[in-house]
Amino acid sequence: MALYVVTGPPASGKSTYVAAHAAPGAVVIDWDALAAALTAGGGDTHRHPRPVQQVAHRARRAAIKEGLRQSRGHEVWVVHSAPSPQALAEYRAHSAKLITVDPGRDVVLARCDQLRPPASRDAALRWYAHLPAIPTTQRDATQSNDHGSRDW
Repeated sequence: MALYVVTGPPASGKSTYVAAHAAPGAVVIDWDALAAALTAGGGDTHRHPRPVQQVAHRARRAAIKEGLRQSRGHEVWVVHSAPSPQALAEYRAHSAKLITVDPGRDVVLARCDQLRPPASRDAALRWYAHLPAIPTTQRDATQSNDHGSRDW
C-alpha cells in the first residue's frame, strides 16, 4: 500500500494532519500518542517522566520497524519530526512519501510557548536550523506560513 512519513517542528500540527488524512484502519506511529498510551491516568500528552519517555522511544523504534514491513500491504503513517539521515534512507528504501507540516516559525514558536513544555521551543528552533536537511515530496503549510514556500 503506502508509507507516509510526516515531518515538522514541534507544535506544527503533524498529528492533526495525520488524523485528517489517514484512512480508517491505517497504522499510525506517533511518539506523543505512544507516550500518552503508556501513561496511567491521562497525564499531559507532552510532559512525561523519564521512564515513560524511554519506554515510548523503544516502543516507537519497534513499531517503526514492524510498520515498514507492513507498509507493503497496508497504509502506514509515521510521525517523525526530524528523521536522521539513516532513518531517511530507510524510509526511502520503503518508497515513503515524505510530508512536511509547517505553519511557519512564528506560529510554531507561539504554540510552543502557549501549549508545550519549554524544551519544545528549543526543539523547534533546532528543527528550523536544520530545515534544508529534510527533503520532502509534499509540504503542507497549514494555517499561516511566515517564511513562504520552500521546495526540496
